[in-house]
Amino acid sequence: MKIAVQFYAQLRDLAGTQNREVGLAEGATVSDLLNQIYKEIPALRAHDKTILVGCGVEFVDRDYKLKPGNEIAIMPPVQGG
Repeated sequence: MKIAVQFYAQLRDLAGTQNREVGLAEGATVSDLLNQIYKEIPALRAHDKTILVGCGVEFVDRDYKLKPGNEIAIMPPVQGG
């Protein structure tokens, strides 16, 4: 299945793109998605512990099971000021 991924803030800069499509097996989780992205963009792995993942309008855990057509947002921690 294909998952649309959007990168935000400095993660977008590290990825070199705002949008990417990632191919995964049916039943894949957010953790599987992140591992695939880290293989393709190793610089993002350094931010693994702080990355937030959203699906639609909600944050999701790494064990969230992805569905075809999901749009995933990958972003750094939210900062206020």
